[in-house]
Amino acid sequence: QQMSENFVYLYGLVAARYTHPDWAAQMGFPHDAYFSFVSHMFLHNGWLHIIMNMWFLYIFGDNIEDRMGRVRFTGFYLLCGLIAAFGQVYFNSETTIPVVGASGAIAGIMGAYFMLYPYARIVIWIPLFFLPIFFELPAIAFLGFWVIMQMQKATTSGAEGVADVAWWGHLGGFIAGA
Repeated sequence: QQMSENFVYLYGLVAARYTHPDWAAQMGFPHDAYFSFVSHMFLHNGWLHIIMNMWFLYIFGDNIEDRMGRVRFTGFYLLCGLIAAFGQVYFNSETTIPVVGASGAIAGIMGAYFMLYPYARIVIWIPLFFLPIFFELPAIAFLGFWVIMQMQKATTSGAEGVADVAWWGHLGGFIAGA
């Protein structure tokens, strides 16, 4: 358990590690290691977290990859993830909670989809008392609502900007992708 926690703190993105070097040195973080700006994208906080990320990547990523090509898409994905990480660190600079997951990079893919395919139809599933209800929405409506929810959560979540989700990373990634 302790080894797993140390791994997440070392390779997850801990904002205070970069904004408060004295604290980082006291905690034993290497002073010149910026690898976590990339490595955090490949760690997840459980099966549901990775399944949701992969589902959104499946829905939005294939069209963007088809448009860009595999190599440019990979670079774009990583760049969106980096910008998302910088946004999260900038707006949540005090937090000592590690950020893990590909959500910021995937939000970048969603931002690109928003700009390139605003009127593509997205099939939405809403469970209602064990009855699956499916309906279609234009991407601009779904992603617009998603962005509004991210902004609301980012500006109202937790005391001192501490949250269990990297809302600012989501917004930073989306803006980078758009």
